[in-house]
Amino acid sequence: MLTLHRAREVVAAPADPAAPSIVDGAVLVDGTTVAAIGPFAELASGSARMREWDGVLVPGLVNRHGRWLLESAYHPDPREELGDQPLLPSGELSEERWGGSARRGLQRMLGFGATAVTGPFDRASVRTAVARSGLRALPGAGEAGELDPLDGQSLRAAVHGPLTVGGAADFAVFDARTLEELETGASCLATVLGGRLLFRRR
Repeated sequence: MLTLHRAREVVAAPADPAAPSIVDGAVLVDGTTVAAIGPFAELASGSARMREWDGVLVPGLVNRHGRWLLESAYHPDPREELGDQPLLPSGELSEERWGGSARRGLQRMLGFGATAVTGPFDRASVRTAVARSGLRALPGAGEAGELDPLDGQSLRAAVHGPLTVGGAADFAVFDARTLEELETGASCLATVLGGRLLFRRR
């Protein structure tokens, strides 16, 4: 199925200062891959399902603190009334609880535009949660950090790679009017991973 994602601005390669951005741009997704990137007026057709976003669309981000966030920090269940930020566990957790914590952590990462996370992961329950989430697992370090990939680093350093025709349809949309506004702080509106809309801000 074809899905056309229209955005105020599409920036397919934020890490490349010479790469152009497309005002009133669109990304056409065919299944799990990107079929086309360009101005909305050129890609609009009646055959594709439409999603319109009032923000800036960029490639998915990498959370480079994945190992610490998923194997050292605990992500509370909302029923525990401990908030939604990662905490250091107060005692030993079972594999089942580590798995539940990792699933919640991964879902929260999607809410910040992450489509990839760094490992490696030693706990079997965490490896399973990462595999089932669809987030791309990458090699990395295990230092402590935040759920937001843009906390403390630029968009250029946070993107997983450029968005390319024929490549994976992994991207995020932020409620910014321009790329510069996104860099200074914006909330994620949507995260698409492998063509699937896995997060949408309500």
